[in-house]
Amino acid sequence: MPAVLIHGVPDTHRVWDRVREHLTRKDVEAWDLPGFGAPRPADFRSTKEEYVEWLIARLEQVGEPVDLVGHDWGCILTARVASLRPDLVRTWAGGNGPLSARYVWHPLAEIWQTEVQGERYMQALQAEAFVTDMAAGFDLPEEAATEAVAHLDEPMKESILRLYRSALVVGQEWEPELAKVTAPALVFWGALDPACQIEFADELGRAMRATRILKLDCNHWTVLQKPAAVATALEEHWRNSARR
Repeated sequence: MPAVLIHGVPDTHRVWDRVREHLTRKDVEAWDLPGFGAPRPADFRSTKEEYVEWLIARLEQVGEPVDLVGHDWGCILTARVASLRPDLVRTWAGGNGPLSARYVWHPLAEIWQTEVQGERYMQALQAEAFVTDMAAGFDLPEEAATEAVAHLDEPMKESILRLYRSALVVGQEWEPELAKVTAPALVFWGALDPACQIEFADELGRAMRATRILKLDCNHWTVLQKPAAVATALEEHWRNSARR
């Protein structure tokens, strides 16, 4: 059975490259979400529900339960999948994607969620300034920030705005359903994340009855800042789950 890695915002499958370099298993796939390096299907409106439906349809095509992993929005979406379709998920792991009714969206998300203001932000977005902001606010390596910006095209900008506007109260809507998750769960989190505070790692871990909550000494992008630690935790999680 494969492992499937799902990225967040504003990323593509490439955000997992450093983690994959440290994994020993070869049956690992990193998927691009529609609008994030992959074409959007006809009439796809980039809402959170549509992304979950898209993931479920792709996972059904795999034909067997997978080891599902997500970071940032990938964490939120895959947790939802695990709650709706436990038959598709052998194990789950995710990080730095709060799914709590208590969570308050960070300032940039609030801009994206606001009509007109969000469009103005995207129109005025300059690559150099964005790289500087990401590096300063999230300790994101400049090389990684530059790579992310290189793929921040118009479909991605539009998808980001639509996704965030569909998710004003996602915690209230989706958190109660986490009780239905049956897959063994691992939570990994950057303890210094200013946008997705560490307390929400504990909340997510409790909600999903996680076997482990790994708190890493880094900012939001654990998969770029601590790839070896994330990879080691994932492989331990998969091995321990196989013994059950």
